[in-house]
Amino acid sequence: MEIREPSNSKDAKHYTTDRLREEFLIEDLFVNGKIKRVYSHIDRIITMGVEPAGKAIELGQDLDIMHNLGTDFFLERRELGVINMGDKGTITVDGNKYDMNARDGLYVGRGAKEVLFESEDSNKPAKFYSLSAPAHKNCKTVYIDINKAKKIDMGSDENCNKRVINQYLHPDVLESCQLCMGLTQMAPGNVWNTMPCHTHERRMEVYAYFDVPEDAVVFHYMGEPSETRHIVVRNEQAVISPSWSIHSGCGTCAYSFIWGMIGENQTFTDMDNIDLKDMR
Repeated sequence: MEIREPSNSKDAKHYTTDRLREEFLIEDLFVNGKIKRVYSHIDRIITMGVEPAGKAIELGQDLDIMHNLGTDFFLERRELGVINMGDKGTITVDGNKYDMNARDGLYVGRGAKEVLFESEDSNKPAKFYSLSAPAHKNCKTVYIDINKAKKIDMGSDENCNKRVINQYLHPDVLESCQLCMGLTQMAPGNVWNTMPCHTHERRMEVYAYFDVPEDAVVFHYMGEPSETRHIVVRNEQAVISPSWSIHSGCGTCAYSFIWGMIGENQTFTDMDNIDLKDMR
């Protein structure tokens, strides 16, 4: 498991492009037949990509990982959110199997001991994008397909930001301890997300971009409003966004992304909006 330490906003404004990418970008999110884990000291969120091939992959009771967590099993004091970016697969939680089509989601509550990920066809693997957060209470494991997610229409063609926000792990959909997750889909011909932008002083966020063609990129904007920076992001890559940073994206074509937040509250609209005149 890769460990990343928190970054100070005063230091980050002096980072080179390579240093920005090293601190905040997760490039090799999916590795065929393996589970990729990045543990950030920013609110202790764990970002994972799971791509089963040929056999099931267990969430893990690896001794080194358990040493990092200080627990006997992965979800002893954690909760888990999963959205499938790939083809069909299954997730089995303590003997209960959930069929996971493309864009299906699953919330796994604290205390689940065995979590197994499988692909239906190893030649067309599932790609389970997962986030895990510390949890102080047990919540029920819930399956959510994209049709059961709460949908919010945002933006317009005129502003090139027409999109649908699908809320999976959200108080209006299910109970979780602190983790919120959803999937935003840009409408064809639309490229801007979350502009004018905002920060979350009380929450951090991770963005995972996908449905990005091979010859396209997304410019992920970050940094303090008066000290903006950008990271060039390609398909199936993720960006860790600290609470002091804006988070906005503009692609060379339409794209999708999964967002996940943890922190002090679960109020989706609790944002510190930034006026465009204050952006630099």
